[in-house]
Amino acid sequence: MAEEQDKYVKIVFKFFSNILNESAVETLWATTINAENGLYKLDNIPFYAPVSCEDVVFATFDETEQKLVYKQTIEHSGNSTIQVIVLDKNVPINDLREVFNELGCESEKFNNDYFVIQIPAALKYEPIRQKLIELEENKIINYAEPDLSDNHWY
Repeated sequence: MAEEQDKYVKIVFKFFSNILNESAVETLWATTINAENGLYKLDNIPFYAPVSCEDVVFATFDETEQKLVYKQTIEHSGNSTIQVIVLDKNVPINDLREVFNELGCESEKFNNDYFVIQIPAALKYEPIRQKLIELEENKIINYAEPDLSDNHWY
């Protein structure tokens, strides 16, 4: 079991966030594919980093940070990540998350005003996008598509 736990690592992502409108740092969990070659598979949905869960990334150990630091995405998983800001405080965030869960998407809640949705590679984006547009037009949410995979482009 100890060997299994050693396969999980944290990777630091440094990037400019359009949502936050500033430079940001986020740490994501990943499983080790090949530590010698710096290859890792992301294991959680990012809140801000422009990648998606299950992407394979290249990361190197940074002596200053004393951590693994993301360098580039090697292989896209085909999953997409959507960022959602809740504008209408009368609509519970978990109700909104459930709408997308019923459409086949997992999500992670950051706080009561912000969550991220993962769209699996095999899922059609159009019904999800239509729901996002409808909620945005009704001023319930704003959303962004920081990491839309090729199979989810419209």
